[in-house]
Amino acid sequence: MTDRNTTSRKADSSGAGAMRRAAIAIVIFLVLAALLFLFGPDDFYPWAKAIHVIAVTSWMAGMLYLPRLLVYHADAEKGSVQSETFKLMERRLLRGIINPAMIITWVFGLWLAWKGFGFQGGWLHAKIAAVLGLSAVHGYLAGAVRKFAEDRNEKPAKHWRIVNEIPTLLMIVIVVLVIVKPF
Repeated sequence: MTDRNTTSRKADSSGAGAMRRAAIAIVIFLVLAALLFLFGPDDFYPWAKAIHVIAVTSWMAGMLYLPRLLVYHADAEKGSVQSETFKLMERRLLRGIINPAMIITWVFGLWLAWKGFGFQGGWLHAKIAAVLGLSAVHGYLAGAVRKFAEDRNEKPAKHWRIVNEIPTLLMIVIVVLVIVKPF
């Protein structure tokens, strides 16, 4: 039991270091973006678009991976080493990648919608609605991570397999709206 606790503490401390490094990287990234905006506001739009696409890609990667982890976690025995490993992976993914990526996506996306389109266009309104839907799924998954962390998940693996498809469907809708601008 002592070896298991030591291993768990080492994993937590290395995770804390990784989270700190991720937070520092995000802060540096945002400071550089702010400097780009301050010293070249006329040239900032393409940079904001690039930052937005990078953040969306990171957010989607996490949103596609987290439900898959929950599928496997739902089948793991509560209190097992496997279950504890999934808890750690889920927490790190949510806090270190998915949450920051969502925030950056929203901040830069809203700025782009305002600066580039003045919040006008049916396609843009539909896209924002779809991103709100994706954010709701994000919130649902964050709640699930909390329940799994407390060993309170009551949903079967099949439920999480279905949930795993929702971000993909929303992503398809969002990409079509942005590229095709059907209305």
